[in-house]
Amino acid sequence: MWLLMAWAIPLLLGTTRETSMLLTCMETVTRELVSWMRGHESSVSSISVHAAGRYAITTSSDTAQLWDLDTFQRKRKLNIRQSVGIQKVFFLPFSNTILSCFKDNSIFAWECDTLFCKYQLPAPPEGSSIVYKVFAVTRDGRILAAGGKSNHLHLWCLETTQLFRIIQMPTKVRAVRHLEFLPDSFDAGSNQVLGVLSQDGIMRFVNIQTCKLLFEIGSLEEGISSSVISPHGRYIASIMENGSLNIYSVQALTQEINKPPPPLVKVIEDLPNNTLSSSNLKMKMVSGRVQRPARSKESRIQTRILKQNLEGNVDNKENELSEGLNKKRLQILLKGYGEYPTKYRMFIWRSLLQLPENHTAFSSLVDKGTHVAYLNLQKKYPIKSRKLLRVLQRTLSALAHWSAIFSDTPFLPLLAFPFVKLFQNNQLICFEVVATLIINWCQHWFEYFPNPPINILSMIENVLAFHDKELLQHFIERDVTSQLYAWPLLETVFSEVLTREEWLRLFDNVFSNHPSFLLMAVVAYNTCSRAPLLNSTLKDDIEYFFHHRNNLDINDVIREVYRLMETTPADIHPRSMLDAFVALTKGQYPIFNQYPKFIVDYQTQERERIRNDELDFLRERQTVENMQAKVDEQRAEDEAWYQKQELLRRAEETRREMLLQEEEKMVQQRHRLAAAKRELKMKEMRLQDAARRRFLKLQQDQREMELRRLEDEIERKVQMRDEEIAATAKDLEMKQLELESQKRHYEKDLTRSQDAIAKEIRDGADAHRRKVALEEHMFRNLLETSQLGNRTRRVVEDNLAKAEQACLDADWQIQALHKQKCDDQQRSEGYQEVATLLRKNRRREIEVLNAMMKEEAKKWKEAEEKELHLESAKRASALSDASRKWFLKQETSAAREHSGDLLCEAELPWLQREHMASNYLSQTSQLNGVSEMDSSTQTFSSRKTTEWNHTEHDLLKKVRNLRQRLTAQARDRCQPPHLLVT
Repeated sequence: MWLLMAWAIPLLLGTTRETSMLLTCMETVTRELVSWMRGHESSVSSISVHAAGRYAITTSSDTAQLWDLDTFQRKRKLNIRQSVGIQKVFFLPFSNTILSCFKDNSIFAWECDTLFCKYQLPAPPEGSSIVYKVFAVTRDGRILAAGGKSNHLHLWCLETTQLFRIIQMPTKVRAVRHLEFLPDSFDAGSNQVLGVLSQDGIMRFVNIQTCKLLFEIGSLEEGISSSVISPHGRYIASIMENGSLNIYSVQALTQEINKPPPPLVKVIEDLPNNTLSSSNLKMKMVSGRVQRPARSKESRIQTRILKQNLEGNVDNKENELSEGLNKKRLQILLKGYGEYPTKYRMFIWRSLLQLPENHTAFSSLVDKGTHVAYLNLQKKYPIKSRKLLRVLQRTLSALAHWSAIFSDTPFLPLLAFPFVKLFQNNQLICFEVVATLIINWCQHWFEYFPNPPINILSMIENVLAFHDKELLQHFIERDVTSQLYAWPLLETVFSEVLTREEWLRLFDNVFSNHPSFLLMAVVAYNTCSRAPLLNSTLKDDIEYFFHHRNNLDINDVIREVYRLMETTPADIHPRSMLDAFVALTKGQYPIFNQYPKFIVDYQTQERERIRNDELDFLRERQTVENMQAKVDEQRAEDEAWYQKQELLRRAEETRREMLLQEEEKMVQQRHRLAAAKRELKMKEMRLQDAARRRFLKLQQDQREMELRRLEDEIERKVQMRDEEIAATAKDLEMKQLELESQKRHYEKDLTRSQDAIAKEIRDGADAHRRKVALEEHMFRNLLETSQLGNRTRRVVEDNLAKAEQACLDADWQIQALHKQKCDDQQRSEGYQEVATLLRKNRRREIEVLNAMMKEEAKKWKEAEEKELHLESAKRASALSDASRKWFLKQETSAAREHSGDLLCEAELPWLQREHMASNYLSQTSQLNGVSEMDSSTQTFSSRKTTEWNHTEHDLLKKVRNLRQRLTAQARDRCQPPHLLVT
């Protein structure tokens, strides 16, 4: 939210012409300065902001400017002739229309975006002499109220662009200073109540439809200087003329109107049709009393009448009573207490002076403005309080307009000032008190005008001579006249020598007695001060005494005045020469002509003549000044022409010199340019040489970097090769460990299977042993017969072990020789096969695993066949149980016959023997079928173990060969490259 402010402070930057008005835009939240906008050359009178907050219009007396608040730049400027002048330019509420009002009463409506003229309001009626000064628009933008220096208000309908009503305010209203509509929450923006602030400081609120005065704020004593209404219409803030700020509640004001009994309000009535020639627009406000509606019987409220409280608050009696006080009783009260009560003093004074309170006559005097004689009053009487100065100036101007002599009376400000200070809040009373004082207590003061009132001073001197000849003689000896000891007291009405309370006490008695009491007070003041006056020997000291406050009891002075009033002889008493008290007339003030009119007229004529002479002199001086200005202007033009010619000549010479200098500079510049070219050529050659050297060095550096990169690549390859070899070795170790673990796993599984088979065989053997328990005798004989076969078997077993050991040794030696040959052969072939073997490694491992899996499946199949064979053997054994005895006999004989053959066959190779033994055992088992279960079981298990050992031996051999080949290939790969040739 932006806050726009206009400052009338000229910029003290640059030249004195930079005195344009400043528009300051402030941020209301952060209180920071946003922008300064310059453009006005006179003071800004109004600022209007668009409802959307994007544009703002500022108005001065000579121009209106449209500002863009987004960029803070001036968008358009309205310039007019000085003879027309701008009154106000503003946005219509909640509208995109700009209304411009000029001093010739012309009003135009413009489109904000395109600045196209939408319409112009017609001229007011010919009978209307109003000049528009102030304007107000309802919130819906339909009605425009305009007023000025008149008691008429014009209401325009902006939709039809017609004047639909003229409201005539009371006769007290002579000018409208401010107009503002009172918002209401329930009228949808079509405000019906208009606030009118007039020149008397009273703001009246009128309903524009019913033409009824609703309420008013402010008073003549407490006038309103300016006023503003809150956006919701709940409060009214007013700045009073005394500088105070009053806040009014609209709700309380409206409730106060509706309270019983109804107050005296202003009613607006229609004028007759012939008041306005061609329309019935005009409405008139007159005073009246609002009639209270009659109450029904059901709505009557029981009331009680309160008796008047005589001891209650009577602060408002000053306004309630105008006559009826007994002057004699007041004098008795004054003599008893020495003064009037402070609370009732102003009321008593107004009653004693019988003030008529002629508002209309006083307003006519005030409306004449400030008198010429008192325009520069503040220079002669510098008063700190501007309000007091303004009231004093207005009172003196009213007195000067009342009577011409008061415009030339030098002591009038001193005479009126104490009363102005006392009645500064009620200027009417102040004026009438001063006027009454002049008419009654200043009688014969102006007969010797412009000299002091010598006749009045002579009266005072006669009374002083009668009552205190010594003091008068002292004055005569010191050359002190009545103009020093009496006139200062009279022209200031004792305000210089008395305090406020003393002065009020004195004038309580002055206003309560004959006008001669004031003259006697002067004599009493001198006689009561005779001691310090007699001691004063210098004239300046005495003069100082009557212009400053002194240590004097005012009660003694008042008692002395009363004594002088009673003891002074009638022939010298001022009462016989002064008229009795005469009050001001009601309605109009009396004519004051108790002064030498010819002197005043002569002074006026002389002043007018002097003014005319001054005007003629000023005109002649202006003519002479104009002629002198023209002569000076012509002389200045001639001098300027000669100076210009001289300047042209000098400029021509200067330019010629400059041309010569430029030519010399061009030659020098050409030489410098040639030298610069040579220097640039040399520099270019040096740069090319340096660039060639840098290029060669760059190529050399690149080659060195390439070599270093190749070396790094070689080192990296070597490192990678070493890492691969190490990884391969680790992989081989892991493979070996895996094979070892697989071998142990196979051995463990084999052991478990053997244990299970052995347990099964043991169980069968135990069962069979119980069956053959009866045949032990015959079997013992068989064992005795086969002892020779057992010894032969031991020999064969020993020979078989020796042969097997011999075969193993021979195989080991053959394997060692073969390994050496293979190593030699593989060393020459391994270098070429390393890469191929590494790629085929995984494939061969998979083949090995597949072979092992196939071998495993084959072995399981063989195991199943052997199981079937075992089952058939068991069935055959069960079938041959019946003929076991015959079989044993036949076996014994067969054992005896073959015992010699076994000894002969011990020399055969162990493989043939083993094959023959296995065939023999199988034939024996097939033929006999009744061999013992233990021997058959052992034969089967040994055969199965032998087959498994052969299979395992083959697999281990293949794995060993593969490991050897991989190790040889790895070893060949680790050798230097030059060994590949060998």
